[in-house]
Amino acid sequence: MKLVTYRESIEAPARLGVIVDDLVVDVAALGEIYGEELPDTMLGLIDAGRPGLEALADCLEEAEGRFPAGTAIALANAKLLAPIPRPRKNIFGIGLNYVEHVAESAKSLDTSKELPKQPVIFSKPPTTVIGPGEAIEHNRKITQQLDWEVELAVIIGTTARRVRKEDALKHVFGYSVMIDVSARDNRRAGQWIFSKGQDTYAPFGPCIVTADEIPDPQGLDLWLTVNGKEKQRSNTRHMLFKVDDLIADISSGITLEPGDIIASGTPEGVGAGRTPQEWMWPGDVVVACVEGIGTIRHPVVDATPE
Repeated sequence: MKLVTYRESIEAPARLGVIVDDLVVDVAALGEIYGEELPDTMLGLIDAGRPGLEALADCLEEAEGRFPAGTAIALANAKLLAPIPRPRKNIFGIGLNYVEHVAESAKSLDTSKELPKQPVIFSKPPTTVIGPGEAIEHNRKITQQLDWEVELAVIIGTTARRVRKEDALKHVFGYSVMIDVSARDNRRAGQWIFSKGQDTYAPFGPCIVTADEIPDPQGLDLWLTVNGKEKQRSNTRHMLFKVDDLIADISSGITLEPGDIIASGTPEGVGAGRTPQEWMWPGDVVVACVEGIGTIRHPVVDATPE
């Protein structure tokens, strides 16, 4: 299933939906029709676990594509939000997780040229998250080096504590697209959180595709363009640490909980690694895509205080 958080109008409350063809079906409203108490938020559905997804699947099967009035709107008329508009915790970011990106970072960002022996983990606060179409803010008083990174986002479905690698994917609820926006000139004594954790620095969406539709997350093409020009293109098979490695490693010391998000790292092609270096500026438009999930598009706007 492709699950979204959406509004029917600017004034309408956020709702949980499932995409069926060219429609967004309201999950809670559909459940009410067919006698199932289904949640109206993404976190609610994640918390409901497998029984919640099975109940939703039963309702969709019963509807047979003919959705009662008031339960569906055209996808084109829906305003999509970030699938989880406000994560419960910081996003787990993974640095230097594609071999070629390790090399370009060593050349331009003073990181080690040696491949990491363990995942490099940082975090992005919940306030970094923006939904499809929302603006990435550029504050020229803070940064002159605003960079892009397309990533596969992994959404945890069940509590994972000290899990084995071979069991790790059982804890995944689904997958999405994220842009890890980075202010390269805001690293502080080797710490990345201010560089990567500023407001609007985690564009996220357009949906969450449930894990059953992506049984192997290590075979997905991903790419990013700026102003229509391709900057990144790779495949998740080139990850140094695979999704199951990341879940096993993080959960060895930090309990992963339902709704947690892992941004699994970016391939080569970031602005800092180019010759000459390239950065995002107000007026630019960045587009990111992961195969089988979808595409997000974001303008960059001037947010410099007077």
